Amino acid sequence: MPFTMASMVESQAKNPEFSRLYVAAVLALNVALSLSIVLMNKAVYTYFFFPNMTLTMIHFVFTTFGMLVCRFLGIFAVKSMPLSKMIPISVTFCGFVVLTNLSLENNTVGTYQIIRALTTPCVILLQTIYYSRSFSTKVKLTVIPIIVGIFLISCFDVKFNILGVTYASAAVIVTSLYQVWVNEKQGEFQCTAMQLLYYQAPLSAICVGIAILFYEPLLLKGGLFGNLWSAKALVLVSATGVVAFAINVSIFWIIGNTSPLTYNMVGHLKFCLTVTGGFLLFPDPLPALQLLGIITTFSGIICYTHFKMAEQNLEKEKQAIERRKAVAQDKLFKQEAEKADPRLISIEDKKDDQ
Repeated sequence: MPFTMASMVESQAKNPEFSRLYVAAVLALNVALSLSIVLMNKAVYTYFFFPNMTLTMIHFVFTTFGMLVCRFLGIFAVKSMPLSKMIPISVTFCGFVVLTNLSLENNTVGTYQIIRALTTPCVILLQTIYYSRSFSTKVKLTVIPIIVGIFLISCFDVKFNILGVTYASAAVIVTSLYQVWVNEKQGEFQCTAMQLLYYQAPLSAICVGIAILFYEPLLLKGGLFGNLWSAKALVLVSATGVVAFAINVSIFWIIGNTSPLTYNMVGHLKFCLTVTGGFLLFPDPLPALQLLGIITTFSGIICYTHFKMAEQNLEKEKQAIERRKAVAQDKLFKQEAEKADPRLISIEDKKDDQ
């Protein structure tokens, strides 16, 4: 049983063909889990004042143990990968976490969200320049309403300062690089999302753990070992770890089987749903400008989805035509070979006589 399941996953890595319904289900699951962990993390910070980066490290520790359990159950087979090439992904993730926290600390929420939206065009730029990926003009243009929409949602709280913009800009570059590498490394090593995450999770936990030594007081009040945490706090933190494991697997799967750009679109969708959910579930105001921003961002996401699906359909049609041409050429080659070789003709004649 374990060998069969692992073999199945290996075959999927070599021939990653998934139905649209399957992809949509994973995207929906990622959105639901992400919204859930936002609420759970907020509860951890608000009610128990748990240290931020320590919680991130715990999430990766849970992910590491989750991957070990999955390996034991035979859900995936471990694939040997060079550790030297895995370290950069883990370091960029650590940089992404640290710089994002510094950006939030030194910027208003509005400034943070607006600059963060620039991750999408940055991903396009990195993939185009360094990995020779091509994007149609239509797909590129969908970025405009998304960024405009994010600006309209967040413009009520925009204040710029040199230090904050520096941290935010660095976070955009490192985040974009991390997402692109997660996609490219799965193709480079011909591995599945779980095989890559199996190596990246423990390395990222170590990297974040090192960062904690500089940014959070471990032994003082407010640090991991400076407080006597209640049972409720420990249960909730553990629950966020389990959800984080599921999110990390889904993120790697989405980036590996779709693209970093698609994952960015999902991120914008989550942001809009979070703002909308705050209005529907809590007494958060929703000014007309923010509503217009949500509608504009949604329109950009819908256009992106429509154009990408149309391009995928066109690509599938081209591949089908190429396959039919190859089959026809193969048949023609065999017919010409039979006509050119008299031995083949005599063999066919004998078969007909019999």
